Amino acid sequence: MPTLTVTDEQVMELVKQLPPDRQETLFKFFLLKYWDSWIDLSRYGEEGVRTAAAQRGRDWETMTEDEREAFIDDVVHEDRQCSG
Repeated sequence: MPTLTVTDEQVMELVKQLPPDRQETLFKFFLLKYWDSWIDLSRYGEEGVRTAAAQRGRDWETMTEDEREAFIDDVVHEDRQCSG
C-alpha cells in the first residue's frame, strides 16, 4: 500500500475540513490517548509549585488565588532584570 506524506500544516487543514462531529471525535481520540500523560504532568506541576513555594517560605495550601497568581508571576519572572 502506498504511503502518503503530508506536512503538519496539511493535516491541520484537512482536519479543519471535517464536519464538526468528526472533529469532535478526533479531539476525543487524542484527549483519551494522552490523558494519562496530562494527568502525570499536572501532578508533577502541582508538586513543583508546592516545592517552589516551600523553598521560598510560603505555604501553597494557605495562599489565596490572587496570592498564588502573584507568586507564580514572581517565580516566572525572578530572573528578569527590572527596566526601571
